[in-house]
Amino acid sequence: MQVDLFDFELPPERIALRPASPRDAARMLLLDAAETRDAIVSELPTCLRPGDCLVFNDTRVIPAQLEGTRGDARIGATLHKREGPRRWRAFIRNAKRLREGDAIDFGSGVTATASDRAADGSFALNFAGDEPVELLLERAGRMPLPPYIAAKRPTDERDADDYQTMFAREAGAVAAPTAALHFTPGLLAALEAAGIGHATLTLHVGAGTFLPVKADDTADHAMHAEWGRIDAATADRLNAVRAGGGRVIAVGTTSLRLIESAAGEDKVIRPFEGDTAIFITPGYRFRGIDGLMTNFHLPRSTLFMLVSALMGLERMQAAYAHAIADGYRFYSYGDASLLLP
Repeated sequence: MQVDLFDFELPPERIALRPASPRDAARMLLLDAAETRDAIVSELPTCLRPGDCLVFNDTRVIPAQLEGTRGDARIGATLHKREGPRRWRAFIRNAKRLREGDAIDFGSGVTATASDRAADGSFALNFAGDEPVELLLERAGRMPLPPYIAAKRPTDERDADDYQTMFAREAGAVAAPTAALHFTPGLLAALEAAGIGHATLTLHVGAGTFLPVKADDTADHAMHAEWGRIDAATADRLNAVRAGGGRVIAVGTTSLRLIESAAGEDKVIRPFEGDTAIFITPGYRFRGIDGLMTNFHLPRSTLFMLVSALMGLERMQAAYAHAIADGYRFYSYGDASLLLP
C-alpha cells in the first residue's frame, strides 16, 4: 500500500508535553462496531464486559540516552536493543565522527567502544568494566523521551516517573508502552470489581518505534526487531479467556504485536520468547486479540497503519479528524482510544 494513504495534518499544539493528572483523567475516544463516542479513561470499566481481559506490557524504560565525547567530537547515543550482557545496539548522533574501534567517554566513569556499524547507521556499543550496564546507565543516562517531546522541552525529574507505567518491572525498553500510562491502582481495582481481568507480557520497546517510514510503499519498509516474551501460564490464560467468551484487549500496540506474533493461524496463543519484527497493515487477519486500547499515533507511522488494519483506514481517518478537531492530545503523553472491532 502507498504510505501516503496514512498521512494526515496534525497541528503542533495537539502534541501533549505532559500526561494528564491524574492519569486516568485522560480523554478516551471509543470506537466499536456500532458507534464512535467521547469518554474518559476512568470510564473504562463501563466500556468493557465482564470476562474481558486487558493485557499490559510490563517492560521498564531504562535511561537509554547518553551524551559523550570521542576526542573533541560530541557524540549522542540512544540505545535501542540489547545484543549481549555488555553490548547494546545504538542509534548515533554525529555518527560521521565515529568509527569502529573508537572509544566514547560518557562521563561518570562510563565508557564504551563502537563496533559493527550497520546499514541503518547504528553501531554496537560495548561497555567497559564489570558493573552491570544498568548501573552505568543510571549514572550517565537520561530518560529517552520521544523526539517530538524532546524537541519542545528538556527531560526533567518528573519524566522519571511520568514515563513509566504502573506495571513497569522488566528493565530493557527505550520507549514506554504508553497506553498503559493511563492506568492507576484505583482504575485497576474498578476493573477487577467489574469482572474485567488483566495479564502481563514483556516486550522491550526499541527506539525504532519512532523511526519514520521512508519508503513510498509499505512493502518496502523494514521493521526493527524487538525482544519479547509470553510465558506458558499467560498464553494458557488468554486462550481460556477467549474460550469462555471473553475478549483479549491489548493495552498498547506493543502488547498487540507480541500477542499476534505468538498466535497461530488456528488463533491459539502459544508461549513465545525471542525477537519479533511483525508489521501489521490493512489486510492483516488478527489472530490473538479482540480489541486494542492505544494512544493517537504519528502520521505515516507503522502504528497508524496497525490501527487502520484493525478498524479500517477510512474509519481511523475519520476518528483522527474528529480527535484533532475536538482537542484530543496526541502521542506518548496524550489521550487514548479504545478500538473494539
